[in-house]
Amino acid sequence: MSFFSKYKNVLLLLISSILYFIFAYFLERTDFNKLLFLWFSLFCCFYFLIKSKTLQISTLIGLVVLFRLIFLFAIPNLSQDFYRFIWDGRMLLEGFNPYLSLPKTFIEQGKQPIFDAYNLYAGMGEMNGSHYTNYPPINQLCFLIAALFASKSLLGSIIVLRLIIILADIGILYFGKKILERINLPVKNIFLYALNPFIIIEMTGNLHFEPVMLFFLVFSLYKLQQQKWIWAAILLACSISVKLIPLLFLPLFFQWFVKNKSVTKWIPASVEMTKLMGFYSIIIATTILLFLPFYSSEFIDNYTNSVGLWFRNFEFNASFYYIFREIGYLFRGYNEIAIIGKIMPFLTIVFLIIITFYRKNKSMIELITALLFGLCFYYFTATTVHPWYLATPLILCVFTKYRFPIIWTIVIIFSYQAYSNIPWTENLYFVALEYTILYGFIIFELLKKPKNFNIENS
Repeated sequence: MSFFSKYKNVLLLLISSILYFIFAYFLERTDFNKLLFLWFSLFCCFYFLIKSKTLQISTLIGLVVLFRLIFLFAIPNLSQDFYRFIWDGRMLLEGFNPYLSLPKTFIEQGKQPIFDAYNLYAGMGEMNGSHYTNYPPINQLCFLIAALFASKSLLGSIIVLRLIIILADIGILYFGKKILERINLPVKNIFLYALNPFIIIEMTGNLHFEPVMLFFLVFSLYKLQQQKWIWAAILLACSISVKLIPLLFLPLFFQWFVKNKSVTKWIPASVEMTKLMGFYSIIIATTILLFLPFYSSEFIDNYTNSVGLWFRNFEFNASFYYIFREIGYLFRGYNEIAIIGKIMPFLTIVFLIIITFYRKNKSMIELITALLFGLCFYYFTATTVHPWYLATPLILCVFTKYRFPIIWTIVIIFSYQAYSNIPWTENLYFVALEYTILYGFIIFELLKKPKNFNIENS
């Protein structure tokens, strides 16, 4: 037996730990070549760790925690959004409503409403500081917790935020494992999310709060599977109150509740319809209740305008939108984002309606598969697809037979080439490479012969 074969798992652990340490403390995002080397090396280690037949579940859980703790004292190096998180949290601590003011306004007036205001503004950048915050209430609560424990320490705030994200990932691991057991899929599937280098780097490392949203989403699906739909609705509302993206999923729960044949084709049984309406009502009421402490007429205007920017102004790492944009340039001579950005969400709504009523979504696996494709269709047509958006398709895919989101988490690194340019500029060849690989794998998965796959109803 060779030395590598005998100590393969130990070597993979050591190499992964060293690579994560270098990534956390000795990398600038402008160094694209180094970024690529570390990224693909970590994914190679991830592949062999997942494929190992000698590693126990308990050992893999230990690695999930260990790799995240390596980042504990690191300043995020691929994103500057955390400066705004800290700003919002400290504003709340000082009694301000973060939805009603702009960091830029305070700085221009020479005011410091919070500790270290100038440095936080410089860190978040003028573009971030000139827009109203769009982070929902439970996300703001996380920011407030960081301010409560570290109101005068940047690193202290980062550590608190990071611990919240790590705890959320542990929760995902726990409830994700339970769902996999109930739908008769390998428990080890959950590590496709939990040990994925993309998740460890983008979420724990760069402090994106998708894991908190996903914790509530996975918990909600678990409760739904137990037929505890009231708790499922409350938890789904909490998920929406971290990130708005689960709003897209609401139509897709229709068949989960309306499973039996109705009196007519289009009139569901009254008991089932009552449960469905109750489910939706609880989600809406809970979401409104969570937003209520921040309510004002200004809040509604500021929040809707801030969210609207993602459809009217922002462009990054898009797919079909970039093709439509080029067609617009060809025929109209200018960027048609104001028009295209409004059409794309409409296409998503049409797609969601189609898979809600014309696709079988009655078992848990069928439902989650619908969630996966509904969300991915939205991302494929969106004007902006930041890397951390992929956390949701990734966690959903572990409960299905599809693995293309894993490939996407690998090739998404090509989008970071834009930051190697000063000022940042996208190289569309890298964007094209990313989506060519992704769509090629999707076509492969859709066309290959299906293997034995247990899709028992919950």
